Amino acid sequence: MKTFFIVFIILFSIINCKTKTIDVTNNSKKIIGDTVKIANDELEYEVIIIDIGFSNWLNGRSFPRGYHSEYFLENKNRFYVTEWNNRASQPMSFDPNLYQMQIDYNNSIHYGYEVNYLIYNYMIYFQNTYKQRLFGYVPSR
Repeated sequence: MKTFFIVFIILFSIINCKTKTIDVTNNSKKIIGDTVKIANDELEYEVIIIDIGFSNWLNGRSFPRGYHSEYFLENKNRFYVTEWNNRASQPMSFDPNLYQMQIDYNNSIHYGYEVNYLIYNYMIYFQNTYKQRLFGYVPSR
């Protein structure tokens, strides 16, 4: 039974691998199945979001780009990432399967709108999907 489950997971992963690449000026954005990756060689940053369902949620339920200002997104991300990192550093108190690693988000770096937009929306998706509350009001969108 265990080997059947492992084989099923591997086959499911292979079947669901689709690649779509979009170039936006100097940013390189890739969507692979349910993996969203944003990279910019000039600023040397990279965001990789791997979560089943996030791509669909982002396309269907998130606020559209431009709805929130970059300032709003940066402020929310500051609080969300700080709380996320606190929980990731305490695996005995919080589920280590949810908070597997810390997020390297530096408040003094200007990441741009797209990175802040994706981090913010992932935090909203995460809180609604896994019934977590990182900080303040969480839109149910």
